[in-house]
Amino acid sequence: MTDLPDLPSQPPVSVIMPVRNEAAELAASVAAVLASGYPGKVEVVIAVGPSEDGTEGIAAELAEAPEVTVVANPSGRTPDGLNAAIAASAHDVVVRMDGHAHMPVGYIDLAVDALRRTGAGNVGGRMVPTADAPFGAAVAVAMSSRWGLGGAGHRQGGTEGEAASVYLGSFRRGALESVGGYDTHFTRAQDWELNFRLRAAGYGVWFVPAMAVPYTPRSSWRALVRQFFTSGQWRREVIRTHPQSRSLRYLAAPLATIAVAGGIILGALGAILQSPWLLAAMAIPGLYVLGVLGASALLLPRTGLAAGLRMPLVLATMHLAWGSGFVCGVRYSRLDA
Repeated sequence: MTDLPDLPSQPPVSVIMPVRNEAAELAASVAAVLASGYPGKVEVVIAVGPSEDGTEGIAAELAEAPEVTVVANPSGRTPDGLNAAIAASAHDVVVRMDGHAHMPVGYIDLAVDALRRTGAGNVGGRMVPTADAPFGAAVAVAMSSRWGLGGAGHRQGGTEGEAASVYLGSFRRGALESVGGYDTHFTRAQDWELNFRLRAAGYGVWFVPAMAVPYTPRSSWRALVRQFFTSGQWRREVIRTHPQSRSLRYLAAPLATIAVAGGIILGALGAILQSPWLLAAMAIPGLYVLGVLGASALLLPRTGLAAGLRMPLVLATMHLAWGSGFVCGVRYSRLDA
């Protein structure tokens, strides 16, 4: 692991927030950071993108506090905002937080402790999806299940240790600067891509399950489709840029999508041409549906009936939208903006 200077017991910390259209949550999010209980000095740097809901005005009011700085992010893109906030921040420890997230009490203490004792370049925890409405609750359970997003620790939890990626991230500035910060090419998946470069440069990425941050998942089917389609697009772009990051786990959804689509097309041709051999291809989407229903049944104790009835749609949307995005790639769609 690449060596970094030792941290003092209570180093000053910069919390960075890229925000856009976050008027409803921004003030509460900043207040949570300032009330997180860390005994050392904390500054908050907000990079504000063009917004239609008055976010700029709220950010300007928050900047009247001496602990808060606001910088402009003209493009509104997340990696641009992150880099702008990092450049305007002052301290060695840089903690990322989203403008709609509420930092738990003790979060910075956990981050500083993990950075000090591990020597890692980045430490982070897990997202904890929470929702009350049935569709959102189904999405929340699916996102924290191996049936929805696989076995990533920053979504399911697990044992503390080295990881490929972590949620949000708390960094040593030296590690960030040595790899050039966030790659602004990556509209999505910029955190995973950055963690890949950190690990390649010899800076550890360390998972701390106690660093749990609440996350509000998408509450509509259309929003879920868009989220997972673009996630699939950009994960393929990460693999295209860094071929050595290729993994069978990331090929499961696109292979399932191709198999289901191919089975439907061949089965439809079989029905038209009255070919039993082609018609038999409908067994592929049929088996996929049975698998989704089985996984939904296994998750029913965690969801309750109302959310559980929506789980098959949620799981199929996650798999097939992500797989479709991966197959299409970012170069063939306007949905990467």
